[in-house]
Amino acid sequence: MSGPRPNQKLRTRKDLLEAAARLMREGRTPSFEEIAEAALVSRATAYRYFPGLDALLLEAALDVAVPTAEAIFAGEEAGDPVARLERLDAALSRMMAANEAGLRVMLAQSVQRAGDPEAPVRQNRRSPLIAEALEPARAQFAPEAFDTLSKALVPLLGIEAVVAFKDVLRIPDTEARRVRLWAIRALVEAARKG
Repeated sequence: MSGPRPNQKLRTRKDLLEAAARLMREGRTPSFEEIAEAALVSRATAYRYFPGLDALLLEAALDVAVPTAEAIFAGEEAGDPVARLERLDAALSRMMAANEAGLRVMLAQSVQRAGDPEAPVRQNRRSPLIAEALEPARAQFAPEAFDTLSKALVPLLGIEAVVAFKDVLRIPDTEARRVRLWAIRALVEAARKG
């Protein structure tokens, strides 16, 4: 995805999520029309991004639950990528544990629309957090290895990994965390060599 149109679509989607979250923080459940108006788009445009109010409110609530890079790395001075990625893993794991049902619904909705060229692109919350975690150590990696590492970490630090560990491997959270941390260390080490 490149060019101005996909970027505009991502901005519109983000505007809808932010408008919904802002209205929800006022302590009420906004209507689809109120959210579209607050995002400065038509109701028809809003429906192109979300199939209905429930889907929009669900994702807006999850959007708010994702910790910020500032919160995750506050007071952390070291540039050690493994330590920073372990902090990120811990923060995302706590958020996913608290919101697992909603994240699974969102993942299921995404899977149901797979292959649909008109399906809206999912919001990418992990890549910016991974970039923040790795940035202080960027000089430790060749540019291509840095890019590959950044991409390899995405499925490891999301709901897809939770589903794989719980549903496919059927292992407890403590073992899943041990495996994720092992994989993080292995990926960082491979990227340093690459």
